Amino acid sequence: MASYQRGSLGAEVGQIQQRLKDLGLYNGPIDGSYGGGTEAAIKLFQRNSGLQVDGDTGPATWAKLFPATSVLPAPAIVSKTIADRCLALTGSFETSSPPPDCFAGLAGDFDGQGMSLGVCQWNFGQGSLQPLLKAMDQTHGSVVTDVFHNYADEFRRMLASPKEDQLNWARSIQSRRHVIVEPWLGLLKALARSPEFQAIETEHAGHLIQTARTLCSTYSVHSERALALMFDITVQNGSIDDVVRAQIERDFAKLDANQPADAREVARLQIVANRRAAASNPVYVNDVRIRKLTIANGAGVVHGRKYDLAAQYGITLAPLA
Repeated sequence: MASYQRGSLGAEVGQIQQRLKDLGLYNGPIDGSYGGGTEAAIKLFQRNSGLQVDGDTGPATWAKLFPATSVLPAPAIVSKTIADRCLALTGSFETSSPPPDCFAGLAGDFDGQGMSLGVCQWNFGQGSLQPLLKAMDQTHGSVVTDVFHNYADEFRRMLASPKEDQLNWARSIQSRRHVIVEPWLGLLKALARSPEFQAIETEHAGHLIQTARTLCSTYSVHSERALALMFDITVQNGSIDDVVRAQIERDFAKLDANQPADAREVARLQIVANRRAAASNPVYVNDVRIRKLTIANGAGVVHGRKYDLAAQYGITLAPLA
């Protein structure tokens, strides 16, 4: 069941903020970002309405806020393809931002790659970002012009330059701490938030989705949640090596063959999650395990953010198409 809480973004959050403002409970901006101010206003509304005071806008709170509609709308990402939903989930982990901002993750030259952008942190150094930006300009040039305005010519000339010049340009628009500065911070994020660029991200992540589907087949898991887990492994960890595969298959053999199908699916995903995490760099094992088990279990807390895969991303144990 859908719920909006601190960290949520989107038009639905803007609706909540406007309603709270109309009630005289919220004086902040109508920016579609569920921050501490929105949470505090919701808590006050809940207290005044005799509701459980938790700061989250779930079905009961929404029905009190909007009695004429009563039905809490699902996040926009829920209606997208399973590939989009997997990208959004992994992007949320990678960027600590929910959709649509997870598609606009932007980082500077902290890793020597000049600049990274998007769910999979495509970058200039490896030559993986240029194809996305060029595809955007070639297929949606008017959007690029509308976003960049008088900076569009500089952007296009940079894209036409040799890679070394592109790297130098990227480093020229960031601070010594590798933070992209304005106006390019806002311009690049605006471009990446556009539906057109998000579609390009999904297209360019197609081979990663296919790799994830192959892993689902290899490990005999068949749900949307399984694809999300395998995609996250592909993006964050690269692969599952043969030694880990042997460990996973040994653990699979110990499972009760008479378990209900959904319980068996979850048990397999938990094994994959735990074994892949254990094979990670020792410094990151716990973080990887929490992230992977959140997907396997369908819910959890990663870096302080609550995740409910079904409610927030429409990712369930339903069989893959």
